[in-house]
Amino acid sequence: MIRTPDLTGHTVLALHAHPDDESIFTGITLRRLADAGARVVLVMATNGDMGESRTGLAAGESIAQRRTAELERSAELLGVDRLVMLDRRDSGLPGWASNNHPLALAAAQPLALAGRIAEIADAEGADTLIYDDESGIYGHPDHRMAHTIGAIAADIVGATGYRMTVDREHLHLAAPDGHLVHGAARSARVAFGRATAEITLAVTGDQRHLDIKRDAIAAHSSQIGPEHLPTDLAPAYGYEWFVRSGAPGVLDELGNAHFFAGLSAAA
Repeated sequence: MIRTPDLTGHTVLALHAHPDDESIFTGITLRRLADAGARVVLVMATNGDMGESRTGLAAGESIAQRRTAELERSAELLGVDRLVMLDRRDSGLPGWASNNHPLALAAAQPLALAGRIAEIADAEGADTLIYDDESGIYGHPDHRMAHTIGAIAADIVGATGYRMTVDREHLHLAAPDGHLVHGAARSARVAFGRATAEITLAVTGDQRHLDIKRDAIAAHSSQIGPEHLPTDLAPAYGYEWFVRSGAPGVLDELGNAHFFAGLSAAA
């Protein structure tokens, strides 16, 4: 039974690198926060303009416009109250020349962007920030920068930081090659995620939350087709993992389904 706490009065800011990351890595978490009464602010660092569309674009439509429209639909499904675009350029994969484009997220001045995030968090009264872990989950330069600016912003405003990641041991056992991060890591030619013992918190949901997560991921149809998602979403996507900085905060109120949660409590 999934418990829904009363989180009225709390605001959570989630910082993501590209449209579709919000649904893949935090879809259940954001929906459950919204259901619990928390205000959810989603900050998207780029519009994903380096991606290629797997579906046809309308006459005069750019990939950035399509991906922004898909993001807006996903945010609606996930209960997001406010969507903020930082309007940086997608940097592309590690080693690409586009990493050095002056407007690329990877080439940004982190203190300046962190200051913008801190201003938003302060104006919203956000007591919790969600952002990538130190490795950027799978080493993408935009995810690494999202970690840097998220961590600095959390420190500036004194918010609890939850660094999103994936449990690579869980995925290896429960869903080998079944998560989109597997293909992303292969493309970037890097390792991904954390070992189970490194993870603080795992958020899960019920079938309704999984269905909403599937719909939110599917909203990004220019990037993800039905063939990319398993029929049973639970093994690969039924948990969302975080490494917390500081004392337990708002996300912990959603319950901890992590493998070591009981052992930690006993200790």
